Amino acid sequence: MSTENPLVPLVREALSHVDDPEIRRPITDLGMVDEIDVDDSNRVSVKVLLTVAGCPLKTTLRQNVTDAIQAIDGVSGVHVELGVMSDEQRDAVKTQLRGGVPERVIPFAQPGSTTKVIAVASGKGGVGKSSVTVNLALALAARGRNVGLLDADIYGHSVPDMLGVGDARPTPLDDLLLPVPVLDIKTISVGMLKPNRSDVIAWRGPILDRALTQLLADVHWGDLDYLLIDLPPGTGDIAMSLGQKIPNSEVLVVTTPQQAASEVAVRAGTMAGIMQQQVIGVIENMSWLETPCPHCGKTHRVELYGSGGGEAAAEALTKQLGTEVPLLGQIPIDIELRSGGDEGDPIVVAHPESAAAQALTGLAETLDSRPRGLVGMNLGLSVAQ
Repeated sequence: MSTENPLVPLVREALSHVDDPEIRRPITDLGMVDEIDVDDSNRVSVKVLLTVAGCPLKTTLRQNVTDAIQAIDGVSGVHVELGVMSDEQRDAVKTQLRGGVPERVIPFAQPGSTTKVIAVASGKGGVGKSSVTVNLALALAARGRNVGLLDADIYGHSVPDMLGVGDARPTPLDDLLLPVPVLDIKTISVGMLKPNRSDVIAWRGPILDRALTQLLADVHWGDLDYLLIDLPPGTGDIAMSLGQKIPNSEVLVVTTPQQAASEVAVRAGTMAGIMQQQVIGVIENMSWLETPCPHCGKTHRVELYGSGGGEAAAEALTKQLGTEVPLLGQIPIDIELRSGGDEGDPIVVAHPESAAAQALTGLAETLDSRPRGLVGMNLGLSVAQ
């Protein structure tokens, strides 16, 4: 009777620390390790099964598996073969990812979910809502949190380009989608689902509602600490649907200093209150520009768009909603914030020392310092009579 090479259990243990780069779970737990063989010269051959043949990160997976095995003492060489799961194996993975729940549900709406769902809203477009959302997501991830970012701005989806993944596509796992991993967060957008980038989306009412449901329920987000949702500006269908689908979701309102933007921002916050969502604060973007004076050489703060809009919106929402809505932060104008969005190089990653990045990082620290858990959340329970 042949005995197992002593390197085999060491290889299996090493592979238990290799995560699938999209699903973010150990490949051994997902049943992706099909064969392990060690020959007489201690050369290791491993067959790893991909969930789908066109896995966009298969090269990364192959390298991670190779690196893990090569680190084992005594291994003389590594060969990694990539195969593809059968339908039965893929069904088993889907069942595992859904936690044994056969029907797709919105996981963040289920009793006991501890994921903080934060929708970022604005009364009007052009206030930098998407830039704030992208950089806030990355700042939270930099604090070691598991973060998902959903671009729910159906008509103005700009998040993929801001992250530098405008041409990326989520990997389909039959009727599930795996969000695109980028810069330590997971993201998905309707823009990633269009056949062509130039295609126009012309959806209304019920179709918009169904689209939001699919982006929340048909995507394997995994275990998230935060899900940030970039809402369309205004008080339309998506904002209302989100309040109905995830009643425990919270809302951040983004405005700029001028009165016109501040007044419509209050309407966005009021809609959240109508949907029984908690407005956790106001963010004032484009608050000022710091520029050197050509005469005295000193740096002066220039309020290009006026001042006081964020504070006014916070005070109005506090009065209207009957609960304190603070001004959580003011983000100065910074050319790197704009150029980073255009070039897919977000400022909190590319220029963390800048004033705008520091303001966004401070906002992430403020949000992340709040208590976590189920206290104060609607658990969907009723008292027996």
